[in-house]
Amino acid sequence: MNMLEIKGVCKNFGALKALDTVSVSIKAGDIHGIIGPNGSGKTTLFNCITGVHKPDGGSISFNGEDITGLRADLVANKGIHRTFQAGKLVPNLTVLENVMSGVQDPVGSVIKDTILRLPFTAAKREKEIEEKARHILEITGLSKSTHRWSSDLVWAERQLVQIARAIISEPKLLLLDEPASGMGAKEIGEVENIIRQVRDMGITVIVVSHDVKMLMNMSDMVSVLNFGQKIAEGRPEEVQKNPKVLEAYLGAE
Repeated sequence: MNMLEIKGVCKNFGALKALDTVSVSIKAGDIHGIIGPNGSGKTTLFNCITGVHKPDGGSISFNGEDITGLRADLVANKGIHRTFQAGKLVPNLTVLENVMSGVQDPVGSVIKDTILRLPFTAAKREKEIEEKARHILEITGLSKSTHRWSSDLVWAERQLVQIARAIISEPKLLLLDEPASGMGAKEIGEVENIIRQVRDMGITVIVVSHDVKMLMNMSDMVSVLNFGQKIAEGRPEEVQKNPKVLEAYLGAE
């Protein structure tokens, strides 16, 4: 069964067709790569899935439920989390606190704790979240950076903190926007391993990246966008041989 169904999605910005009837199916348990040249519509597609932008046409369904145009916070509550290419973190929080801030407790639990007036509940829950955050930071290789201020991190570290913060609530679907941007070969290899570990946690992953080699190494399926249209889709070995892909992207490497 496909976890995410994107059917004929369109998004226009004035006269620019950022997405032109794009259809992509994401299978549960896969690492699904999305590649394409700059301006091909990759991040716009992420924004439409996660509620940052409302599509001008088409539909998006998640586990059989229509989420087209749903607000970003409601999409997140469904179990879809993401990172941003810009490496967005809260500057006045430590690495550990940034990761802990990714937890999304149900509103009902907060109300219940308030009504019952159990002062130890918040402290107990905070300790549980902290322990979980420390475990995730070990996975992402940042266990020694827990008390560093996020504003002091280099670019690669910021990307890893974003990933850690996105997975602490155990989403069903994780969208990673250029997770290896600005990294060297060794760091990219580490990110590949982290993404595989995330998938092994039972989280389906969609990765947007300009790094063709990385996506081909780790993806189960790959979709290729160019000028807002999907021009190819298939297993990495199939996509690499596609003439349209070679002309639009891979051949430019």
